[in-house]
Amino acid sequence: MTPTTHSRLIRFLQEDLAISASSIAIALRHREQDPGPLPMILWQYGLVTLEQLDRIFDWMETTQA
Repeated sequence: MTPTTHSRLIRFLQEDLAISASSIAIALRHREQDPGPLPMILWQYGLVTLEQLDRIFDWMETTQA
C-alpha cells in the first residue's frame, strides 16, 4: 500500500466509518509488533465490526481498481 493510499484509507476510516483516531492509533501500534493488514488488526482488536470490515475491503478493492 502506497503512502497516499494509506492516508486515504485512514481518512475513509475516520470520515466514512467514524473510527476514532485513538482506535486507529492503537491498531497502528499493534501493527508494528505484529505486521499485518490494518483492517484485520482493527477487526482482531474489536475496533471495527464485521460489517465495517467488509466495507473497508470493498473500499480497498475499488480504490486499487
